Amino acid sequence: MRIIIGVTGASGSVYGWRLLEKLRAQQPQVETHLILSRSGERTAHLEMGKTAAEFKALAHHSYPVEDISCRLASGSYPVDAMVIAPCSIHTMSAIAHGISSNLIIRCADVALKERRRLVLMVRESPLHAGHLRSLTALAEMGAIIAPPMPAFYHQPKSVAEIVEDSVDRLLALAGSPAADARQWEGRK
Repeated sequence: MRIIIGVTGASGSVYGWRLLEKLRAQQPQVETHLILSRSGERTAHLEMGKTAAEFKALAHHSYPVEDISCRLASGSYPVDAMVIAPCSIHTMSAIAHGISSNLIIRCADVALKERRRLVLMVRESPLHAGHLRSLTALAEMGAIIAPPMPAFYHQPKSVAEIVEDSVDRLLALAGSPAADARQWEGRK
């Protein structure tokens, strides 16, 4: 399996980090292709103290966000899914309107046109009508909109457990579920 992971400048860089970390540790057969935006680099440093090099070390391949001529930008390059975590409103809006101004947006556009899985962990609140219209358009085009909405039925004890649950949802939506993901089994 081959997954593109985009990390934008929205708050929540821990989601992209943990997604890469979990794939590397638990699913090394999944080939990961990382695209980290410049804003994503800044946010990761501010929120986690992580560098671009540390993010890139978790992926099998990484690409500059400006490299719209790389193999990922073509529909002829086989990819199973793309996850953008976190996904900024800027990136979401550009994808919704077909404005392929960088590699993250171009890859999302390719995913949509090739009918591949595209999972967007949109990070914004509150949302105005324009955001909602763009999100609706994306859902109609086939994108999966998966904001990080914490689930509390597992009674998480830490922020890390909340992040883990959201990342497990992303993995399942991308078609590569985590073996250790907790699932709701109803009341006992």
